[in-house]
Amino acid sequence: MSGKIETLLDQAGTTYAAEAGIKLADKPTALHRLLVLSVLLSARIKADIAVAAARELSKFSTPRKMYEARWQERVDALGRGHYVRYDESTATALGQDAELLLERYKGDLRNLRAQAGGDVRKLKRLLTEFPKLGPVGADIFCREAQAVWPELRPYFDKKALDGAAKIGLPKNSHELSESVSGDDLARLAAACVRVTLEKGLAEKVKNATSES
Repeated sequence: MSGKIETLLDQAGTTYAAEAGIKLADKPTALHRLLVLSVLLSARIKADIAVAAARELSKFSTPRKMYEARWQERVDALGRGHYVRYDESTATALGQDAELLLERYKGDLRNLRAQAGGDVRKLKRLLTEFPKLGPVGADIFCREAQAVWPELRPYFDKKALDGAAKIGLPKNSHELSESVSGDDLARLAAACVRVTLEKGLAEKVKNATSES
């Protein structure tokens, strides 16, 4: 592992799932919570607000709980996380997502994974069928889910690759992935995204690397 990547992981290598309090595993509840987080992060809203809202929604951790929650309960949870610009439409979409997950996949995203049969493009297409997720949300989900779904590896979307390039790392998924173990790919992807989003992080990483 290069010094720059080690520094980057030290500075910003927490996945968004971990930040939201999700102990990511290949299990229905954790995967549903990641789906919810991906919906929230895909909107034009600050990532820390989306993460805070995901934490507030953790009481509706299963698709059944999310679906059976009253719309106002979902709105209120989003409000507590200060996710206010899109709270009403997102509250509706999360209920629809849960309904689709229950009806089509028996509440278990592992069934969606099985339906994709290892085809990443098909998996992404199936994900975009969830209301308010879209291609950006599918990228976010896959970027984080590569921690538990190895067929997604290496997964660096445009935002992650832009961040890598900003600090002089390869702007190529396979070259970038050679620098870390498979278990660290999701962390590296999240760290590269933070370089893109967080002002001053690129300089902080470059300065720390030059001083070491």
